[in-house]
Amino acid sequence: MNLLAGLEKFGINSERAQKAEKEMYEDSTKKTGKGAGRKEKETQAQPQSELDYLFPKKVQCVVCTKEFYVKAVKNTKLKRLQPDFDLRPRYQDIDPMKYGVYCCPCCGYSAMSQFFGHLTKGQINLVREQICVNFVRNKEEEPDIFDLETAITRYKLALYCSIVKHARNSEKAYTCLKIAWLYRDLIKELPENTQEEKGKKAEAKDAYNEFYKEAFEGFQKAVASEDFPICGMDTYSMDYLLACMAFSFKQYSYASKSVQNILQSQTAERRIKDKALELKTYIVEQIRKESEEK
Repeated sequence: MNLLAGLEKFGINSERAQKAEKEMYEDSTKKTGKGAGRKEKETQAQPQSELDYLFPKKVQCVVCTKEFYVKAVKNTKLKRLQPDFDLRPRYQDIDPMKYGVYCCPCCGYSAMSQFFGHLTKGQINLVREQICVNFVRNKEEEPDIFDLETAITRYKLALYCSIVKHARNSEKAYTCLKIAWLYRDLIKELPENTQEEKGKKAEAKDAYNEFYKEAFEGFQKAVASEDFPICGMDTYSMDYLLACMAFSFKQYSYASKSVQNILQSQTAERRIKDKALELKTYIVEQIRKESEEK
């Protein structure tokens, strides 16, 4: 399937998008960029409306130098909930991930917030030559609150830009992972009362699997070629994430090896060791179950 479908409205040629998709993890030695992650302080006051968590933040585009406003999340108001099995973060009342991409409305350059301002001159030229010259500004008024499909489209635009600028494998893999996570939520949200609705849900499931697979393969390439931390994750968090992803693809040998790396470590945190131990139990149970079914 075409992972970058739906970007035509921004002036991105569909054939060029498909070509970029095929080249996603090529020329890894040329890739640059840094990942970052930060645990924000929690507070007890919790507004009820998603709008209460958002504020306009002025950003300057590193490509066209124009200033524009993005919807930013008030991190100090966030209250963490239990994350998904693969570390997908959850928060009360709002999903900050929907607002994690900055899209310049003037030139089209887009990236996740932690990568937006980190471009070399060569990368800026690539974006100008392959994105800005063809970019079509969206004439629709931006919604006050992003729904999942809007967020997915913005992440796809960021993914396309990361391919064009020859970003690091980690940046592309992380973008794919977040798209997959958003599709996972969309699948839960979509109804399936009619044949059309069932078809749309099936497409979302296919997209989820494809982006999750791209993220899995991309992170493996990143681990082999980049220094830690990678996208804010240390080696044990990455091992756990890869183990979860391998488990979902029934690559039990890979998952078990990654889990053992954590459990045998003298420096891994107790929190990640507990998660690894729980995952190990699931792996053993699934292997036994599939063995009995044969």
